[in-house]
Amino acid sequence: MENNESKFGFVAFAETWNGRLAMLGFVIGVATELLTGQGILSQIGLM
Repeated sequence: MENNESKFGFVAFAETWNGRLAMLGFVIGVATELLTGQGILSQIGLM
Protein backbone atom coordinates (compact mmCIF):
# COMPACT_ATOMS: atom_id res chain seq x y z
CA MET A 1 0.00 0.00 0.00
CA GLU A 2 1.38 3.38 -1.01
CA ASN A 3 1.40 6.33 1.40
CA ASN A 4 -0.04 9.39 -0.38
CA GLU A 5 0.35 11.81 2.54
CA SER A 6 2.19 15.02 1.69
CA LYS A 7 5.69 15.43 3.09
CA PHE A 8 5.38 19.25 3.24
CA GLY A 9 3.27 21.62 5.31
CA PHE A 10 1.95 20.96 8.81
CA VAL A 11 1.92 17.17 8.63
CA ALA A 12 3.31 14.72 11.19
CA PHE A 13 6.28 13.70 9.00
CA ALA A 14 7.45 17.29 8.45
CA GLU A 15 6.91 18.29 12.08
CA THR A 16 8.85 15.27 13.35
CA TRP A 17 11.86 16.12 11.19
CA ASN A 18 11.59 19.80 12.04
CA GLY A 19 11.78 18.94 15.74
CA ARG A 20 14.71 16.58 15.27
CA LEU A 21 16.70 19.14 13.29
CA ALA A 22 15.92 21.86 15.84
CA MET A 23 17.22 19.65 18.66
CA LEU A 24 20.35 18.87 16.65
CA GLY A 25 20.96 22.58 16.00
CA PHE A 26 20.54 23.41 19.67
CA VAL A 27 23.03 20.73 20.74
CA ILE A 28 25.56 21.88 18.13
CA GLY A 29 25.14 25.49 19.30
CA VAL A 30 25.74 24.59 22.95
CA ALA A 31 28.73 22.40 22.05
CA THR A 32 30.24 25.22 19.98
CA GLU A 33 29.84 27.63 22.90
CA LEU A 34 31.55 25.18 25.26
CA LEU A 35 34.44 24.53 22.87
CA THR A 36 35.14 28.16 21.94
CA GLY A 37 34.18 29.95 25.14
CA GLN A 38 32.14 32.48 23.14
CA GLY A 39 28.41 32.81 22.75
CA ILE A 40 26.76 32.22 19.38
CA LEU A 41 26.08 35.93 18.86
CA SER A 42 29.70 36.90 19.48
CA GLN A 43 30.88 34.17 17.11
CA ILE A 44 28.92 35.65 14.24
CA GLY A 45 29.93 39.20 15.16
CA LEU A 46 26.68 40.59 16.56
CA MET A 47 28.04 41.34 20.04
